[in-house]
Amino acid sequence: MEKIKGFIEHIIYRNADNGYTVLDLVSGGSEITCVGFFRTMDQGETIEAEGAYTTHPVYGEQFKIETYRIVPPEDEESIERYLASGAVKGVGQALAARIVKRFGADTYRIIEEEPERLAEIKGISERKAREIAADVYEKRDAREAMTFLQKYGVSNTLAIRIYEQYGTRLYGILKENPYRMAEDIQGIGFRIADEIAAKAGIQADSDYRIRSGILYTLTLAGAEGHCYLPQNILLDRAGELLKLEPAVIEPQIANLAMDKKVVVKRSPDPEERCRVYAASYYYAELNCAKMLHDLNISSGQEAGAAQEEDIRLKIGQLQQELGIELDDLQKRSVSESVKNGIFILSGGPGTGKTTTINAIIRYFLSEGMDLYLAAPTGRAAKRMTEATGYEARTIHRLLELNGAPAGETGTARFERNEENPLEADVIIIDEMSMVDIFLFQALLKAIPVGTRLIMVGDVNQLPSVGAGQVLRDIMDSGRFPAVMLERIFRQAGESDIVRNAHRIHAGEELVLDNKSRDFFFLERNDVNVIYKHMILLITEKLPRYVGAEPYDIQVLTPMRKGSLGVETLNGILQRYLNPPSDTKKECSAGGTLLRERDKVMQIRNNYQLEWEVVSKYGIPIDKGTGIFNGDIGMIVRIDEHAGEVTVEYDEHRRVTYPFAQLDEIELAYAVTIHKSQGSEYPAVIMPLLSGPRMLFNRNLLYTGVTRARSCVTILGSRDTLREMVDNNFQNRRYTGLADRIRELIWQDKENGI
Repeated sequence: MEKIKGFIEHIIYRNADNGYTVLDLVSGGSEITCVGFFRTMDQGETIEAEGAYTTHPVYGEQFKIETYRIVPPEDEESIERYLASGAVKGVGQALAARIVKRFGADTYRIIEEEPERLAEIKGISERKAREIAADVYEKRDAREAMTFLQKYGVSNTLAIRIYEQYGTRLYGILKENPYRMAEDIQGIGFRIADEIAAKAGIQADSDYRIRSGILYTLTLAGAEGHCYLPQNILLDRAGELLKLEPAVIEPQIANLAMDKKVVVKRSPDPEERCRVYAASYYYAELNCAKMLHDLNISSGQEAGAAQEEDIRLKIGQLQQELGIELDDLQKRSVSESVKNGIFILSGGPGTGKTTTINAIIRYFLSEGMDLYLAAPTGRAAKRMTEATGYEARTIHRLLELNGAPAGETGTARFERNEENPLEADVIIIDEMSMVDIFLFQALLKAIPVGTRLIMVGDVNQLPSVGAGQVLRDIMDSGRFPAVMLERIFRQAGESDIVRNAHRIHAGEELVLDNKSRDFFFLERNDVNVIYKHMILLITEKLPRYVGAEPYDIQVLTPMRKGSLGVETLNGILQRYLNPPSDTKKECSAGGTLLRERDKVMQIRNNYQLEWEVVSKYGIPIDKGTGIFNGDIGMIVRIDEHAGEVTVEYDEHRRVTYPFAQLDEIELAYAVTIHKSQGSEYPAVIMPLLSGPRMLFNRNLLYTGVTRARSCVTILGSRDTLREMVDNNFQNRRYTGLADRIRELIWQDKENGI
């Protein structure tokens, strides 16, 4: 790295959110454009910086600052320049000149040590002297904190967050318990805190370190979809993370339980012994179970044969009005949804879920009831609207997300809650297999007792990306009325996508003769040949065949790593589908090149991200907050000068990301099958050559195939495809919602209810 020293003549741009700054530095008579992340620099200050020169295609040569330190003004000229720059509130050019004229080279010491003497100067009262000194102190504290944190290898961006969180308290926190930062500051996880703690001299077997490691292990488990870990598995994982024996770690579980940070439950499974929850996960399950229990009231119609007859007659009228004929399971679904506070409808593709939902909607509307329709994602909500003819919203918009900060668990604040509930008689949620435990908790809080909740989804799909397996647990509890549709209707049965999906679910051999109109298998056993055919399909064959743009055709793969994993495929597909051009700007994020018109995906929930929809004249016509894990969009603008990337998502929602936040998006020409949940694409391409048995299973293949609306093309090995159909292995999710529900039933029986 190179070193430069100079004074900041002008700050060209500064992002208030993350500190990304572009400035002019005068060094040795030359003017250098510098870029980096820092919030404590001001015009007029002198700095020593380390970094490297880079060449920007538009703005030319720049010096990218990696580390820096503020150098106190060394002579009268630099002191006056600093004071006159506006860095100190209330001091302009004329006043700066009078201060330096009075105190000379001793000015900086006077301000810091004898600020009351500033009142000796005409135009400065004692009060103003104190204000000037306070401003200088504040900036000095921030500078010293930045310099101090740099010694521990903390980046400027994280140093800003740490100082803003703790102020001057950070010195005590680093000395006593650096692991607090992992709990208090977004972007600092256990590993970063552990690195800082090691440099601060914290022992490897420190109680603070062990407790933080346990909580971090549970957080990682939550990211895998688990709500708890069996204690023996938790000890093994935490031991591997901390490089400590389980016997050293185990006592801290009890200490965390006493601090109410974890909940330890005896397990009904003798192999598990105890289940250890992060507290928020346990109480989310418990709250959901209790609220489901309270909503599960009948309409008082279960006892009357006359009422059953009335429902039957109304269903008959609906069939005539809609020109449809419901089978017995569909009729039962309508009847159960009318008679119960909670009802679950499940079934595979082509089994008539949409027809059944439409019949349920029409039944309640004929009774003069108000309905809300919702789904977990924008794409799923749009499909629901198209299928029913009634407006469906995302669950987040239904609950009126207000953009409040999200916690470690991914929870958020919603305007609709127990104090401000939804005003509807019936709420229908589609794609319930995608709903995680925290979103479900937020939804239930907003549904008052007396409102019917109807949950629709395919229980055989992969579970939610977030923690829990809500739909399966509710059905497995056996507590609530549910119908599983089984019959494949004639029109749907003409689709080989539907037929093969059901064959996959049943473990039956697939028909791969390529006589189908919508399901194709191309035997290709060479990775490079698969790349070639994939690009040909996306750019030439499939757009014409399904009437879609190449952007809408989705590559789905089981893996992230490997030659046919997401990371490799995206690099290759970007090169051919969105090649470099003089008209398209680029930037780098975490080693990934991003380019204007790239297809990208948001990879974590961010409830604070603001979006807006603008008219063709650039006038904002709608705005809101929240972009969620799995949302796909296109990069429409890269502004390296401002350090920002703008992405347009579904429904023309535009979001601007500062460069420091680009770790929240990744290329999405190829995505994992798990990330594709709830989405539907005109055509899907799946490269399947070889991979780990735990990933290459029936459940994953079923989910991938059912993401396609008009065409599925599989490229790869016939043997691999056959093995996936035969492999019924499913990674177990450690969830306890079904147990929480059964516990409430047991309590009812104990209380004679």
